[in-house]
Amino acid sequence: MLTATVPNVAPMTGNDGNSSITRRRALAVTGGTVAAGGLAVVGYEAAFADETGTAAAEAATSAPASASASAGSGRCVLMSSVTEGPYYLDGALVRKNITEGKDGVPLTLRIVVQDTAESCAPVAGAAVEIWHCDAWGYYSGYTTANPGGSAPAESEDGSDADDQTYLRGYQVANANGVVKFETIFPGWYTPRTCHIHVKVHTGGEKEDGTYEGGKVNFTGQLFFADDIATQIFELEPYSKHTGSYTKLDDDMVYDGGGASSGLLTLKPVHKSDPSKGYKGSITLGIDPDAENTGAGSGGADGGTPPEGGTPPEGGAPSGAPSAPASSPSASASSTTPSS
Repeated sequence: MLTATVPNVAPMTGNDGNSSITRRRALAVTGGTVAAGGLAVVGYEAAFADETGTAAAEAATSAPASASASAGSGRCVLMSSVTEGPYYLDGALVRKNITEGKDGVPLTLRIVVQDTAESCAPVAGAAVEIWHCDAWGYYSGYTTANPGGSAPAESEDGSDADDQTYLRGYQVANANGVVKFETIFPGWYTPRTCHIHVKVHTGGEKEDGTYEGGKVNFTGQLFFADDIATQIFELEPYSKHTGSYTKLDDDMVYDGGGASSGLLTLKPVHKSDPSKGYKGSITLGIDPDAENTGAGSGGADGGTPPEGGTPPEGGAPSGAPSAPASSPSASASSTTPSS
């Protein structure tokens, strides 16, 4: 029988509202250390196991998160919150598959949510919300926002995706704090590196197909290794978006801290064929008693949507879905998204 203990880690209030582009560098420790925002526990075994894997792999996933995380890495890695960015929309749907037919390299995302106040115990019932751009850099709700470089209009992708809802969704954590999403590898837009936005909510409930009430405990972003992203962007449909892609070291939000800063662990479905997709995993820790405004560091003011994608007062589009871009391609603009 596996016996392991992850030390109790107490959260403390930090400068999450700092508007400086340079974030605090996260700290990796053994034995428990405090930092702003939340706790990420590294360990592939804790965050992800193949559905078709061995009984041992399945047992690692179903075991208490504190035990499997300790067995996998033996350390807790602290991570601070960052800005929610300019493309957040309320009312995302509770669902596992968020693609809505959007074309791209398949990505299975596995996230474990843990409680920093309870020795990394799983947070059953936590609602994990993610959103990200499509293969050409467009977000639902902001489909005329210029992704920079040169890309086809979002309307040319040939899918039946809803312009207000694609690539957005919630999942509610099971008894082991685990959620799983089926999506696609995100594209990129100027001046950001490839990323996925994430929030963790507690205290609410599923209602009318979405998640209502409660509070936000964590706001962050998930990142991808440059070598994998570069390989993906050479494939269709990503290759139709040309221009200067921002690497991790040059990104205004990612601070170089690896998993502690949201860098995903990625495993190819087929090593010789990246088009078959990837499995991504990460473990996030929260304080269920804390509340996060989404105004963490990274970007001067959280970013503003570019010309053509600016939401009305209130922070989100309303009425009919955004109109398609007026020309077949979008070129770089002097106003670009920053988060």
